[in-house]
Amino acid sequence: MDALTFELIKTDKRTRARRGKLTTTHGNVETPVFMPVGTAASVKAVKPEDVVELGAQIILANTYHLFLRPGHELVKKAGGLHKFMNWSGSILTDSGGFQVFSLGSLRKITEEGVTFRSFIDGSEQMLSPEKSIEVQNALGADIIMAFDECADYPEDKLYVEEATARTGRWLRRCVEAHRNQDKQALFGIMQGGVFKDLRARSAEEIVELDLPGYSIGGLSVGEPKEKMYEVLDDCVPLLPDNKPRYLMGVGTPDAIFEGVALGVDMFDCVLPTREARHGAAMTSSGRLNIKNAGFENDFGRLDDKCDCYTCRNYSRAYLRHLFKAQEMLSSTLLSIHNLSFLVKMMEKIRDSIENDCFDVLKKDFLSAYYSGEFGENE
Repeated sequence: MDALTFELIKTDKRTRARRGKLTTTHGNVETPVFMPVGTAASVKAVKPEDVVELGAQIILANTYHLFLRPGHELVKKAGGLHKFMNWSGSILTDSGGFQVFSLGSLRKITEEGVTFRSFIDGSEQMLSPEKSIEVQNALGADIIMAFDECADYPEDKLYVEEATARTGRWLRRCVEAHRNQDKQALFGIMQGGVFKDLRARSAEEIVELDLPGYSIGGLSVGEPKEKMYEVLDDCVPLLPDNKPRYLMGVGTPDAIFEGVALGVDMFDCVLPTREARHGAAMTSSGRLNIKNAGFENDFGRLDDKCDCYTCRNYSRAYLRHLFKAQEMLSSTLLSIHNLSFLVKMMEKIRDSIENDCFDVLKKDFLSAYYSGEFGENE
């Protein structure tokens, strides 16, 4: 059995939206899909059983954080990431590249890799293409990422060109280092910033290797959304139709809908759980701030159109009370709701592609979400 197969089921008639299915050694993943982020082998504030119940098919874990703590060898000794965190579904691990490069002046880039200081104890650490793959092989995720160099925005073209070229060289080293091809699918990452010619060059380099899937990196790093969509419009068609396409680090409803419309299959973001920890809920009528005093005596559901565990059992008044009292349960209940919101949104997107009405869903869903009914509600 291949580590990953991808079946393209249907393409929308009016956009590039695609309906597909990934199959990994841990089951099927219907696409387009949103992947909850479990940075340190845990989706923040939510039990794995709750993540299963809300319908998530695949989650993401973070190589950089698990490399530093508890260490990939310990996870391997525990039987791999699936057993360690009690998750039976599919797992994707990133390479650690984005986290390392976000350290700015605290890291040093060479052709060998990146030297940096641990945020835990200040010790000097090194991640190279070979080390990143070694760590991910030990973690045992179903889908693993190549180690890449992610340029910030804005950045001058000369640096982006150098980083993109290095990403291509590092990818070949990742392919050589990968020792678990029958169980773990290695994705290459397209870089190139906002420069069309660099994106095309990067796509050519990674597609040449005929990998199981391809990621689009270096976006959602500070550029205007209009620019991100412009870049996606150019670069998604450069990736093969018969392989999954993954847009890294994107999770707002508008960006997901636009990404799907342009032909993206996979998305991830920390947004739903991060918003929850700040008292914000993603609802069918827009972003709701539970801190709003108007919810103090509101005993209605968080979202009348939602049937998640939180909405079935708790009122806005209770959730506001939990948040104001700084009770941890607030983060748990709001995270369950926000994750459920995005998972169900993806289900509606998949159904709409099958029924040739994706453009109608996109217009109606985003119109309701950004209508401002709840606004920021401070």
